[in-house]
Amino acid sequence: MTKKILFLTGTRADFGKIKSLLQILEQNQNFEPYVFVTGMHLQKEYGYTLLEVERCGFTNIHTFENHTHETTMDLTLAKTIEGLSAYVKECTPDMIVIHGDRVEALAGAIVGSLNNILVAHIEGGEVSGTIDELIRHSTSKMSHVHFTSNKQAKKRLIQMGELKDSIFVIGSPDVDIMFSNTLPKLEEAKKYYEIHFEEYAVVMFHPVTTEVKYMEQYANDFVNALLDDTHNYVVVFPNNDLGSKSILKAYEQLKDNPRFRVFPSLRFEYFLTLLKKAQFIIGNSSAGIREAPYYGLPIINIGSRQQNRAVHADIINTDYAKKSITEALKKIDTHKIVKTNDDFGTGNSAQLFLNSLLNKNIWELNHQKQFRDI
Repeated sequence: MTKKILFLTGTRADFGKIKSLLQILEQNQNFEPYVFVTGMHLQKEYGYTLLEVERCGFTNIHTFENHTHETTMDLTLAKTIEGLSAYVKECTPDMIVIHGDRVEALAGAIVGSLNNILVAHIEGGEVSGTIDELIRHSTSKMSHVHFTSNKQAKKRLIQMGELKDSIFVIGSPDVDIMFSNTLPKLEEAKKYYEIHFEEYAVVMFHPVTTEVKYMEQYANDFVNALLDDTHNYVVVFPNNDLGSKSILKAYEQLKDNPRFRVFPSLRFEYFLTLLKKAQFIIGNSSAGIREAPYYGLPIINIGSRQQNRAVHADIINTDYAKKSITEALKKIDTHKIVKTNDDFGTGNSAQLFLNSLLNKNIWELNHQKQFRDI
């Protein structure tokens, strides 16, 4: 019997993580995938990345606008629950697949568990330095199945009382795309986005909700440090968490400056190509912790957002002060890259994911979750 698998995506980032998983299920007659598209994907100010989802040609795409005028995360959570709850009653999925630490993922876990639907969580058991970690762990506890990026994440889930039989180590799915032969050439990516720099760095700076009252100062110090620097920059808008407006306002200072190209969003494959060929990445995005080390890229990580993840030897960590950021920029060109042994898979996450779903044991997991004492 064909299994209906509903994927939930709210941002360009989580779509990059689930894209290869969706694609492999589209090609398998045992599964009928659905995509619930919400969040930043439907916001024009962030690039309306629904178009990127639609370009993939997936069969069943449903859209739902979950953002509110107040743009607070609790109201976004509530509205997502409302929209997703209505949709699961329409498409009756056998499993809901969610990713990471966004409120959309938490909404997916709540809707699934309260409607007696298996919930599978991608990349649970990881740590960071902000409220994202609380959301990620809460989502894991509301999920029945876990697809982790490495054994360390699996160990943390076991610490949290999750059953070993419910945890599958598949690596990080975006690595599938990072090293695929489908990435565009650098010349194509530059032409598509009208980037005329010979050399450039990538900027990705997100708000930290627990430090929201300082974000205006942090953003201005960051932008002023970039303006005083001499590198060229490809700047990508932040996510839409509380505090993002302060960053966007600071980015207005970059308008018409010939050293900067600023984008609400970049198509995932194009972004990977541009990242791979960049001089370095600066900001506080997980791309600087996860993807950049795979490409051997120098990294400047700012502030607390990735503090528990930023453990690699080739990362320059700095605080939010303009002086500190400027000092990091002065030494980035001569910064020696130390090879790291990243444990996020080898690019076969989608196949491992499919193999797990083809195993009948996963469908026999008890919907009534058990807590396993260590």
